[in-house]
Amino acid sequence: MTGQLAGQVAIITGASRGIGRAIALLFAREGADIAFCHLHDAEGAAEVAAKVEALGRRAFHAAVDVAELPALRAFIAGAEAALGPCDVLVNNAGLNLRGAIETITEEMFDRVMSVHVRASFFAAQAVWPGMAARGRGRIITTASQLAFKGAPNIVPYCTAKAALVGMTRALAREGAPKGILVNAIAPGPVVSDLTAQLGPDWAERTGATLPLGRVGQPEEIAAAALLLASSPGGDFFVGATLSPNGGDVMH
Repeated sequence: MTGQLAGQVAIITGASRGIGRAIALLFAREGADIAFCHLHDAEGAAEVAAKVEALGRRAFHAAVDVAELPALRAFIAGAEAALGPCDVLVNNAGLNLRGAIETITEEMFDRVMSVHVRASFFAAQAVWPGMAARGRGRIITTASQLAFKGAPNIVPYCTAKAALVGMTRALAREGAPKGILVNAIAPGPVVSDLTAQLGPDWAERTGATLPLGRVGQPEEIAAAALLLASSPGGDFFVGATLSPNGGDVMH
């Protein structure tokens, strides 16, 4: 078996489409068995699982609302029972609820925070003891360049993504002495189901504002995840937030 992740097990939340799908398929091409969850996308999940298996790797998937912590924990336990201990956790599941500040309800705010922050923390907690016992693990969380620049009418989303950057740094300090490397990715504008909701001219209009002159593709974000997951490529990243964003935010 060859590949940068040969023989490893990766658990990815939200991987039936978009960035999560691209990460799952790239990790499988690099030799990892893939467990992933999805929400209301059985067809997409079946397609991803079939592609993973066509690459010669094992796949495990389940429909999970990651904000429901018992279901999230059961998914992770089931994934490890089916495939083996988790080597790489990718917290990728997310959603965006838009509206001016006057229109944001408590339920909307709590939903965004629960899916992004609460779920990411408790997914990390679920795999943490096993990684610590083995002295090795990688945890990668999908944040956003909007954590750094903000945007109107999506305050809960920007807040959640900024919280993930802070969480990543704190967990990284706790995890590094145990061999658990915790990092984040903060993608810029990327073609996805979320951005498709912004209209047919979104990609052209947004790309024109970037130094690179175009928006990103999910595969370009997956490449950053592979760097953080692999060895020796990711061995010296601790609490970092990589931001493949076409120049939208430079830091």
